Amino acid sequence: MRALRRVAWSMSSSTERERDVVTPPTDTAAEVVPAVGAVDAGGSGHPDDAPAHEQEPAQAGPLGLVALVAGLVAIGFLSLPALIVVLSLVFMIFMHELGHYLTAKRAGMKVTEFFIGFGPRIWSFTRGETEYGVKLIWAGAYVKILGMNNLEEVDPADEGRTYRQKSYPARLSVAVAGSAMHFLMALVLLFMVFGVVGRSVNQSEQNAVIGSFSDAEEFAASLTAAGLEVDDDFAALLEAGQTPASAAGLEGGDEILAIDGEEVEVFTDLGPMLLDKGGETVQVTYERDGEVSSAPVAVGWISNGEAERGFLGVQPNSITDRRSPLSAAGESATTFVEITTESGKALLNFFSPSGLSNFTSLAVNAGDDQPAEAPVSLGTADSSNDGRIISIYGAARIGTQATEQGLAELLFFLVLINIFIGVFNLVPLLPLDGGHVAVASYERVREIGRKTRYHADVYKLIPLTYGVIFVLMAVGMLALYADIFDPVV
Repeated sequence: MRALRRVAWSMSSSTERERDVVTPPTDTAAEVVPAVGAVDAGGSGHPDDAPAHEQEPAQAGPLGLVALVAGLVAIGFLSLPALIVVLSLVFMIFMHELGHYLTAKRAGMKVTEFFIGFGPRIWSFTRGETEYGVKLIWAGAYVKILGMNNLEEVDPADEGRTYRQKSYPARLSVAVAGSAMHFLMALVLLFMVFGVVGRSVNQSEQNAVIGSFSDAEEFAASLTAAGLEVDDDFAALLEAGQTPASAAGLEGGDEILAIDGEEVEVFTDLGPMLLDKGGETVQVTYERDGEVSSAPVAVGWISNGEAERGFLGVQPNSITDRRSPLSAAGESATTFVEITTESGKALLNFFSPSGLSNFTSLAVNAGDDQPAEAPVSLGTADSSNDGRIISIYGAARIGTQATEQGLAELLFFLVLINIFIGVFNLVPLLPLDGGHVAVASYERVREIGRKTRYHADVYKLIPLTYGVIFVLMAVGMLALYADIFDPVV
């Protein structure tokens, strides 16, 4: 799956365990296997099998930070929209981890690291008991909390501040905090789309008001490039810098009411109504300044040698729908529920046997066919694209295109990404956040009627966790391959 997730878990070579109840060990060393964006399961992650609390973290100096800033500036010079998307995705990752960090600190847990990225340290500093910094590979982030499971070795002095020793509500709040931050960001962004920036009204939702006329020179050039044919009258009209509508006297702001007496309800009605009228003269009824008039219009004729269609040469009026705060809040909530529901359905469909099979086939055959015609929302499956998902590379590419189309498009794209990541993180499998929710909930159920704490034997889940990680890595690599060789356009 896309690299907007942190894969982390702990494992132990302990040879003596109780069958069901496992107490925190004191003689085992844990190993951290980091990947992409969630709560760190803890462990040493240091050489020589020395416990983490016995070693000082290696601090990275300012030169790495200077290089990082220089790289971002270079991206900005090459493509400002790309830089905006990259920084937006990094901010989302940061907010995810900030949710884990804040809830862990509030619950009294010990947080030893808060990093953006993985791999070698670029820059870091320590404040109190936590090291903060940036690493080389910006494919995620992580927060390291002591004792995320019962297998991790922890200094006895810190045992009371581990995740595993805290109450069920505290553990649950930490586990779901990342997704909660994504959902909160999505709601805020939706409110901005509906109530602050405003949403461009689709042609299928607005009256046929002429906003402007097609640029005759550009249109003629596009026809030539596409190898399309036009009739002589239409060609002469384009050479004169006019379109059929402008030549007939129509003006920007006119609302087209009917074509040959047939009512035009919305702008998208014009295409089908003019499809087979190329080369003909039609009577266009329109309204201007409250007065209704009509004019004969010689419809342009375009052909590709097999099919023909009529052309009027008008562009829709750009309308922005900006709601009141109360209306925007209601619309945001409704849209959030709809997208969340669709994201959940898409995940179920994608990870079904048929969904994985279709995706694998699509990825393996990437580059053999023409590029996909429509992007897939936030990495979800799309019926028109055979269950296509997108990698972080594909998401950045689509986000860049959205940025070029306007602020509202970028914000809505980020809404989709946030909701999908939030839903995906709650899948009840380790190493995802939902796996920690499932383990904590299982332990809480097993504690009913007991006077002592119950700790699930996480060691038994290691094979399943490895399987999940393998699937996610395989899907991620296939998605990246498909996005490079058969990009969504």
